[in-house]
Amino acid sequence: MTELRKRKSVRIEGYDYSQPGCYFVTICVKNNHEMLGRIVGANCVRQHLSEYGIIVENEIKVLSETYNLVEVVKYVVMPNHIHMIISISDGGRTQFAPTVSRMVKQFKGLVTKRIGFSLWQKSFHDHIIRDESEYRRIWQYIDENPQHWDEDEYRNK
Repeated sequence: MTELRKRKSVRIEGYDYSQPGCYFVTICVKNNHEMLGRIVGANCVRQHLSEYGIIVENEIKVLSETYNLVEVVKYVVMPNHIHMIISISDGGRTQFAPTVSRMVKQFKGLVTKRIGFSLWQKSFHDHIIRDESEYRRIWQYIDENPQHWDEDEYRNK
């Protein structure tokens, strides 16, 4: 009998992902299927979200309302993935702050419940934003992502 491969965690061992700070998160659609919408026009000027894309966008907005200490400060819904900057604030820490993994799990679960099936690949990509310069670079990347759809690493070609 062959052993099942164990997934390697991409999280930093021992790091508290509920700690105040900003996190760059990317969540992909299973098999890179372009189910969330499309990008049209010269230089990819406009995004047209599908019914699924609209549900995803609405649930992104709900994330900021769900937890007092959490705000999605920037996001983009691409045809087969989403990018977000999630900010967790200190806020006096009288309240428990969720981990990034818990927020993503809840987000994926709510989208799955609303759609009726899971469209997500397992896990997600995250990056701890370490300084203002990195924050600005990632903000710009998210902002300009639709314009670079033709070269996007997640695009099925």
